[in-house]
Amino acid sequence: MKFISWNVNGIRACVTKGFLDYFKEVDADIFCLQETKLQEGQIDLDLDGYYQYWNYAQKKGYSGTAIFTKEKPLSVLYGMNIEEHDTEGRVITLEFEDFYFITVYTPNSQSELKRLDYRMKWEEDFKSYLKDLEKSKPVVVCGDLNVAHQEIDLKNPKTNRKNAGFTDEERSKFTQLMNEGFIDTYRYFNPNKEGVYSWWSYRFNARKNNSGWRIDYFIVSESMKERLVSADIHCSVLGSDHCPVELVIK
Repeated sequence: MKFISWNVNGIRACVTKGFLDYFKEVDADIFCLQETKLQEGQIDLDLDGYYQYWNYAQKKGYSGTAIFTKEKPLSVLYGMNIEEHDTEGRVITLEFEDFYFITVYTPNSQSELKRLDYRMKWEEDFKSYLKDLEKSKPVVVCGDLNVAHQEIDLKNPKTNRKNAGFTDEERSKFTQLMNEGFIDTYRYFNPNKEGVYSWWSYRFNARKNNSGWRIDYFIVSESMKERLVSADIHCSVLGSDHCPVELVIK
């Protein structure tokens, strides 16, 4: 099975930049979006052969997630059933026969870290949510997690040490998640690979200079290790300030 995750930074804009061509070409079994930035009824995507599930933020033009899947899930849940987290359209969970599939758009800690305290609460609640799901079957999690875990995961670690996405607090939450029995699939296959990123600022010619961050992930339960086939980052795909990431499992 092939899975794709992409923060499109506005699906309506991304559609004008070749999204549908890429979608057809990659032919994923499950394709996920983050930061869709729209409300219900603002786009009609004709994706033949796919079931579509959208979670919209209450605030217009903000956040939002979507999952397109060839196989119909047994159940669908929007959010985490936690009111303070569920107004921004950040989580969708699909239940399949032998695993849960979750896409997530983790809140950004923002400039001057003004949302860091909320982010810490989110991290704890999201980890608990995943561990609760895991009691019944393994989980696959994908999306923009808004953190570069290690220094290898961004071009300029020293100058970004206290910036959103690379604070000690955010990185330690990611480490805690891994220690709870999850695998960062890209690092599983590429433990020491440098210079491969999934997000580049629109400023300072960052993408041209490959001055990026790896903040988009596929994470799976440790019990799925034997099913892992490959993980990839499609750095050459344009249309957003992020690029798609991929996971293939048996």
